Amino acid sequence: MKNNGPVLIIDDDQKLRELVVEYLEEYDFSTATLPSGMKAVETIRSLNPSVIVLDVMMPGKDGLEVLRDIRTEFITPVIMLTAKGEDTDRIVGLELGADDYMAKPFNPRELLARIKAVLRRVESCGERKADATAIRAGGLILNLSRQVLVVDQDEIELAPTEFRLLKALMAHSDRALTRDELMDMVWDKDFAAYDRSIDVHISKLRSQLKPYPAHAKRIRTVWGTGYMFMGE
Repeated sequence: MKNNGPVLIIDDDQKLRELVVEYLEEYDFSTATLPSGMKAVETIRSLNPSVIVLDVMMPGKDGLEVLRDIRTEFITPVIMLTAKGEDTDRIVGLELGADDYMAKPFNPRELLARIKAVLRRVESCGERKADATAIRAGGLILNLSRQVLVVDQDEIELAPTEFRLLKALMAHSDRALTRDELMDMVWDKDFAAYDRSIDVHISKLRSQLKPYPAHAKRIRTVWGTGYMFMGE
């Protein structure tokens, strides 16, 4: 598995940072840490991390604010750390472009598994054959190599999870896909996604298409089943 940049851990808990660093480095991951999100954007620019592990509850600038800053410039995968049972933080994080989440306290082994899963998904998105560089459906173009959606000549950068979800929908345009089918296409089989993850990411994609009247209703809800991309 490719792992060019370090795993960046942003958390105000020093003991947790040290624990995660020690565990990940045992498995040959390079790491970097920040005690707050104040210098997150500058650090990401300089380090180009492969994955970001970001705590929600931090003094000063919380993790959701930091995630907003990150997503204005980067599509680096982000795993959010949330307080146990805080569903609101998970939903908002997904809406802002988080790729995964974990509730504290957590087992470092599970965090390692989720980091590897995120890297596998990102790597699989990047490994495309030369003759399969785009999916075209309903007047939209999804550029697979650059991970951008082209709408009326505008290029829209997509977060990794939204990209994989839209790819699955456009590749099966005019066919209703169940939530379970989309889960299998978007997430690894061994990853138990939050049960509202699909709905949250669908909402995010719809918001990206909303400014374009001809395409605002491309993603249709099929009640009792799942979702369908309308290619016609």
